[in-house]
Amino acid sequence: MNIFISNLSFRVNDDDLAQLFEEYGQVSSAKVITDKVTGRSRGFGFVEMASDEEANRAIEELNQVEYDGRTISVSEAKPREDKPRGSFGGNRGGGNRGPRNRY
Repeated sequence: MNIFISNLSFRVNDDDLAQLFEEYGQVSSAKVITDKVTGRSRGFGFVEMASDEEANRAIEELNQVEYDGRTISVSEAKPREDKPRGSFGGNRGGGNRGPRNRY
């Protein structure tokens, strides 16, 4: 099961997140999401656990708990929605502007 964690302290890293959840079972992966430009934490992350039972227990016991000075929110991760890319829709100019002078 994939778990979403928000309101993380900017000091928390992947290893910290893994250690927090290892108390509840086997962690397959733990990732704090970082800004692509600055490399700084964006304050949320994901943990994947092998067992749904262990994951549900971790969610139940860690949601709204203070961790590294902040009250974290822990829930089952929702599937990512694919958003259309590269198209703004509508006519944004560049259409038929009348005859062109070809000489």
